[in-house]
Amino acid sequence: MQVEFYRHSLEQQDLDNVLSVLRSVFLTSGPVGATFESKFAAYTGLAHVVGLSSCSGAMHLALLALGLAPGDEVITTPMTFIATSTVIMHCGAKPVYVDVEPNTGLLDASRVAAAVTPRTKGILPVHLYGAMCDMKALAAIAEAHKLFIVEDCAHAIECSRDGVRPGELSQAACYSFYATKNLTCGEGGAIACHDGELARLSRQLANHGMSKNASGRYHGKYEHWDMVAEGWKYNLDDIRAALLVDQLDRLNGLHARRLEIVARYDAGFAGAPGIVRPRVPGVSAHHLYTLWVDPDRRDAILHALKARGVGVAVNYRAIHNLTFLRQALGHAPEDFPEADRIGRSTITLPLYPKLTDAQIDYVIEAVRDVAKEGRVG
Repeated sequence: MQVEFYRHSLEQQDLDNVLSVLRSVFLTSGPVGATFESKFAAYTGLAHVVGLSSCSGAMHLALLALGLAPGDEVITTPMTFIATSTVIMHCGAKPVYVDVEPNTGLLDASRVAAAVTPRTKGILPVHLYGAMCDMKALAAIAEAHKLFIVEDCAHAIECSRDGVRPGELSQAACYSFYATKNLTCGEGGAIACHDGELARLSRQLANHGMSKNASGRYHGKYEHWDMVAEGWKYNLDDIRAALLVDQLDRLNGLHARRLEIVARYDAGFAGAPGIVRPRVPGVSAHHLYTLWVDPDRRDAILHALKARGVGVAVNYRAIHNLTFLRQALGHAPEDFPEADRIGRSTITLPLYPKLTDAQIDYVIEAVRDVAKEGRVG
């Protein structure tokens, strides 16, 4: 059996929405993007949403809008995708890593206060695999030290913890609509926030720092635009927004199917030798399903699963070990031992609503078999 690592959940209505945009006047940021922003704001419960070209762009703009500058520091995690660190560096600031919880892989809030220095301006937690960090603890630290919080919600639209949803206790929540995400348009992202001024500035910086975007210049009496700040090109066009507008209405139903798949995986792997499942606090978005295995055998297990037709990935290797960040920041693997261990142990399995029960059972059987000592090769 072949089980692909990922398949999207787009439907004919989403494709029809794109065709409608292609037949219209506006292909770039316009009315469809505005509709999505309004619907996504209602979904998140936050007042303002700015649609963007990626979660990386969203985090970069949020940090800039909050005043992050060269010489500043932002506390974050080494167990994440590289963009969580590079967006800080794009601002001329330094990512300061704090190790993760050994049983979840999430930023360890109990270690954060000790990492605060006079240069610290903010905290950038990552809701890994779809599970939320302890935002109440992080918010208390941020308040005590007068820090901002920007949440990396690339994995985490549908999650909650301790009665808190993304963006409630922070200055900005940044989302990804990348190809494999629970809500996808291939490439895309968004900032969701309480503060209208942060949203306004982020939108302006996403459009080259111009005083008007294309839609604003097109409608009504022509008015000259100005460049009022140094900006970037991070806007979300209406073509991709068209894939999101109706897909958002199906998100809760798709999440329900993810919960069913996770329950079937959990039951199938319960008590399996050589397999550890991360603890999942709160309500997870279940963007990824990961297992931790013997790091000395991890790659052999990956190769054996691929040979059996099971699509697999590694989310993630600890990024403080990657060449550029290791050289730029000067860290050794043992500096963050929990992240290092998890990064060397992780296997990510297929998790998407179109998985059939037969495919799930095949994945379970294959993983249990190859994870047994001596069965790889």
